Amino acid sequence: MPEFAVQALDDVDCRAVVLVEGESDKAALTELARRRGLPLDGVAILAMGGATNLGHYLARYGPAGMDLRLAGLCDVGEVPFFRHSLRRAGLGADLSADAMAELGFHVCDRDLEDELIRALGTDVVEQLIEDQGDGWQLQTLRQQPAQRGRSAHDHLHRFMGVRSGRKVHYAGLLASALDLDRVPMALNDVLDHVTR
Repeated sequence: MPEFAVQALDDVDCRAVVLVEGESDKAALTELARRRGLPLDGVAILAMGGATNLGHYLARYGPAGMDLRLAGLCDVGEVPFFRHSLRRAGLGADLSADAMAELGFHVCDRDLEDELIRALGTDVVEQLIEDQGDGWQLQTLRQQPAQRGRSAHDHLHRFMGVRSGRKVHYAGLLASALDLDRVPMALNDVLDHVTR
């Protein structure tokens, strides 16, 4: 079986790495950093292709590898896996949420899309979808038997994940629409950790 190939850094002068599960997380963080005027010179945001790849990235960029400043963002369901990988990389045992945050690893309550929808509100997200010409697709989803009786928030959350590429497309759009005073704490904190 071939060894997992960890994404290489484009910036040879990289001093910090933000490890995120997927491209949508990367898109949202990149847009928020731009809007907040945070310099990402020397900071790489790497989409790992899923939480299960964290150990490979920690081995390459953590204390036993390049020893760069690390940070990360994960969904609440991936916390046990992140704790296990951080422990195996020698970054702490039995890590509480506060201890993970101290290391720079922050948790989205449910996931990125859930955080962004809550921060913006369903009306704003629905309008963004309409503006993109996708309103009819949202309405089609809402009419499916499995979606009847679910909340507007749940419909929007499901909408983001039902078509390839949609999460990435909307992550940047939702991040660009956020009032900077309402950015989810996990997203602000992970950026602050690597830009301070």
